[in-house]
Amino acid sequence: MKALPIGRYTNYDTFLNRLDARFKLLAMILFMVVVFIHFGSRAMDFTFYGLLMVMVLVFMRIAHIRIRQLLRAIKPMWFMMIFLLIINVLVVQTGEAFYIGDFPIHYDALFNTLYTFVRLILMLAFSLILTATTKPMDLTYALEWYLHPLTFIKVPVHIIAMVISLALRFIPTLLEEADRFMKAQASRGVDFENGKLREKVRAIISLIIPLFVSAIQRSTDLADAMEVRGYDPNGKRTRYRIMHFAKRDVLSLFFLLAFFGGMLALSICGIDFYAFIL
Repeated sequence: MKALPIGRYTNYDTFLNRLDARFKLLAMILFMVVVFIHFGSRAMDFTFYGLLMVMVLVFMRIAHIRIRQLLRAIKPMWFMMIFLLIINVLVVQTGEAFYIGDFPIHYDALFNTLYTFVRLILMLAFSLILTATTKPMDLTYALEWYLHPLTFIKVPVHIIAMVISLALRFIPTLLEEADRFMKAQASRGVDFENGKLREKVRAIISLIIPLFVSAIQRSTDLADAMEVRGYDPNGKRTRYRIMHFAKRDVLSLFFLLAFFGGMLALSICGIDFYAFIL
């Protein structure tokens, strides 16, 4: 579990680390939207996904994220993807098909599963890049900055941002805690890999219950510490560090909006890239 880098900031002096957190949060949201854009043909869609994958690999290289870290993060999704593939094979009955014995398997079912899998990989990769290059507090300030207009309708923006920042802060801690509990239970003879379903359920329960107890205890200690220090969630807050947009943020925002606008225009107009080239 220590190999899972979600929520862990790596302090490297890279271009991505120096970008403003507000821009990176907006970029991730727009990339998430772009991932779900459909261009009208499978060739166009997978060409675009290939372009996005190249961009992801370049960003990962800049952020010093290794490919095996992404593969380890994808590992828990394999069971879900196999389950989704089975559902699609049983439900989707459109398009050309090939037969395994007397059972037809339609290509649309396979492509639908592949679409979902590629989108999940891209979204997970963008999330890893964001958390690896952005400090949790900077990410909290960025989110609070975007939610600030909601304060005019009495939405507790600061409290929401604080809750999210605490959740991001404790993701690595809880992962390390879970890894420690797994090793402790394994030393007592608990087998998380083998055994019958009932034995695996008992093994998982032996891990989940102490993890919940530890998380509740940590949250109680944190609440007491914040109360002792006089933290008032409704009080007026000041900041030691003020966030400013630099020239690199403005230029990056310009290229981001141009890229997003171009992809959106291609999708709406239904332009076939290959026909346009030829």
